[in-house]
Amino acid sequence: MSRRSPAKLEVREAKPGDIPGILKLIGRVYTGVENYTPGMIRGQINNFPEGQFVALYEGEVVGYCASSRIDEHVALAPHDWEGISGNGFGSRHDPTGDWLYGFELAVATKQRGLRIGKRLYEARRALCERLELKGIVFGGRMPNYRRARNKVDGPEDYLEQVREGKLRDPVIGFQLANGFEPIGILENYLPEDKASMAFAAHMVWRNPYVDPAEPPKHRVPRDVEGVRLATCQLQARAVKDFDEFVRNVEYFVDVAAGYESDFVVFPELFTLSLLSFEKRELSPAEAIDRLTDHRKPLVDELSRMALRYNINIVGGSHPTRTEDGDIQNVAYVCLRDGSVHAQEKIHPTPNESYWWKIKGGDGVDVIQTDVGPVGVLICYDSEFPELARRLVDEGARIIFVPFCTDNRQGYMRVRYCAQARAIENQCFVVMSGNVGNLPGVENMDVQYAQSCILTPCDFPFARDGVAAEASENIETLTIADVNLADLTWARAEGTVRNLTDRRFDLYRIDWTQRPRGDQQQMPSRAPMQANGPGGG
Repeated sequence: MSRRSPAKLEVREAKPGDIPGILKLIGRVYTGVENYTPGMIRGQINNFPEGQFVALYEGEVVGYCASSRIDEHVALAPHDWEGISGNGFGSRHDPTGDWLYGFELAVATKQRGLRIGKRLYEARRALCERLELKGIVFGGRMPNYRRARNKVDGPEDYLEQVREGKLRDPVIGFQLANGFEPIGILENYLPEDKASMAFAAHMVWRNPYVDPAEPPKHRVPRDVEGVRLATCQLQARAVKDFDEFVRNVEYFVDVAAGYESDFVVFPELFTLSLLSFEKRELSPAEAIDRLTDHRKPLVDELSRMALRYNINIVGGSHPTRTEDGDIQNVAYVCLRDGSVHAQEKIHPTPNESYWWKIKGGDGVDVIQTDVGPVGVLICYDSEFPELARRLVDEGARIIFVPFCTDNRQGYMRVRYCAQARAIENQCFVVMSGNVGNLPGVENMDVQYAQSCILTPCDFPFARDGVAAEASENIETLTIADVNLADLTWARAEGTVRNLTDRRFDLYRIDWTQRPRGDQQQMPSRAPMQANGPGGG
């Protein structure tokens, strides 16, 4: 009996696991141009999984194309690459858009004889036909324009001469051969494309199976993507040892799992109870060293619980000295598949910076879970809109906010900002805080919290934008069901559409990765409140 050998070449939808290979490919193909970040590729895949394709040759990524659905009035109007691609994240994607917009295509040089570019175009075309879209549109590079600019009367004339066969352009020629036609020139499309002098050919392919005169009827189906969220409003209490602390946490994990919750969230700094059984009062530096000793046992226990109870655990936050020697406030997210993720707090409060010498982290990224990408913003971080927008650009639909505040003013700062993040990003935000007091542990004298699960404010959601909330200052577990499909509907067809209506032509957020030694730290001066966490 003959055995069929595995295929050498495969074209399929891109997956998060392909991201390293995609970045490697683009870095080789487009030398001298800044590459995407992993978060950008993650955003492209999360925002429109059907529209991103990879070509694999003997298991290696040798081709990649990225696409979004875009409304006709945007796709066929003058635009630039940054705006149409959502700053590279694919966050301009509109599930009701009637055109497929291609904003990236890369093919490995060594494999170009395998017609990988043509195969990727065919995958796009098949998607367009299946979704019954009007066609495909993109800005095509003109890499020979700069060399030929003295022979032609501007980019329009150059494009026309390429169409007539009088001049040769490898990119435009390839696109013409694949059935695309130019409808004009896009100026200042990609400023870093020096060979094209920032011009691009506005190219379209029209779907022959769709009548262009028919008004589009694309609607977002009112599906159900149910997720059950549990937020634990935890009582800060003294414990006699590490095992007692674990038992307290495991009780709430067990209860949340008993209600078949997909996530349970614990508060910021909930592990400071581990300092309550020390024999003497510790200095801030000594306390950090002891908490660092607890880090690995803590993460191991949270991961064990996630696997045992089949629940994703957002482990509040834990002050610790990380591998690079800096003191960080870190949320450990333990998923029920056994994986562990860490998210550092980006903005330490003045209190954290002064007393604990905590430094801000380097960046935020979504965490891929079995119910989709999620993000974590620890307390004060929720008050900086850029961070939540970054997570949503990468595809997050749920943002978890573990917090620790000692008075109502601090709590309301976090609460109001978390509600704003839910509205402006059309996502769910889950807050989890400590209550009570913890005598003998610095910075945990008294707590104030009303944990809650917040929603956007529109018809599919709770009347006040609150899916559920705990009673103030009591230890409890608060649970609510949310429908992720409601977010998709709201972003495309809601009363307001904050994400779609962003003015990409006026503003954007640039992210700069800087080494820790060069980061700007808070001034080393005592905060107004010497005691208490000073959260929010």
